[in-house]
Amino acid sequence: MRCLLSLFILLMGLFATVSSYAADAPQPALTTEDSLGPQVVQPIEFPHDRHAGLRNPGEPTNSDPLKGGIEIDCMNCHTYARRSAVAGIPPLQKCIGCHQSIESVRNKPRIQELFKYWEAKKPVPWKKVNDLPDFVRFNHERHIKRFIEQQNRPTQEACGYCHGDVKQMTVARRSKPLSMGWCASCHQKAHPVTAAGGTPVGNQDYWYSFQKPAADAAGGEVKTQDTNNIKAQGPNDCWQCHK
Repeated sequence: MRCLLSLFILLMGLFATVSSYAADAPQPALTTEDSLGPQVVQPIEFPHDRHAGLRNPGEPTNSDPLKGGIEIDCMNCHTYARRSAVAGIPPLQKCIGCHQSIESVRNKPRIQELFKYWEAKKPVPWKKVNDLPDFVRFNHERHIKRFIEQQNRPTQEACGYCHGDVKQMTVARRSKPLSMGWCASCHQKAHPVTAAGGTPVGNQDYWYSFQKPAADAAGGEVKTQDTNNIKAQGPNDCWQCHK
């Protein structure tokens, strides 16, 4: 028994020494890739910059897409974003629907790989990039209605706030932390509900009709309220994201 106790004390001392050395040893600095998670490797390197990127200045609308981007709207492929909690990944049929008519790129390695899946009647096993924990609920539809339909912001600007500047990426990678604090900081900002003159932005001001009326210094309710440029914050209830 005494031998076992001595061995236990010896092992604890050794563990403490190693831990102290590891703490004092220089640690490598976290890179952006480390802090945001590993870069996801996709089965096909889908070129977002080619599809969503800007056209080269001065080029006509029907110019060769190989000379620049073709400015496809995000929701043209991620069609579920405006009507569902998830943005969705476009089915292979949507990709083939375009590329079966574009002979100029048919022999490109990525396109050939795409058609291999089509001929095998198998979906492309895309991997999720912005994967939140199962206990977190993010609703794309509510944010699309708020910032694109209500505030009339450009799609790439609204989507890019969370997903980064995808139009300059090839394989999409996580660009923002998407942590609880990061999301809460956006909800704490005052976003416009009405435009100048009190005109509802996108006729969606009823979303915020539940807000309490302004109060004066004595705590009494203010009966008259300036309806110009009304702003509101996002909800801060726990159950909005954790249900």
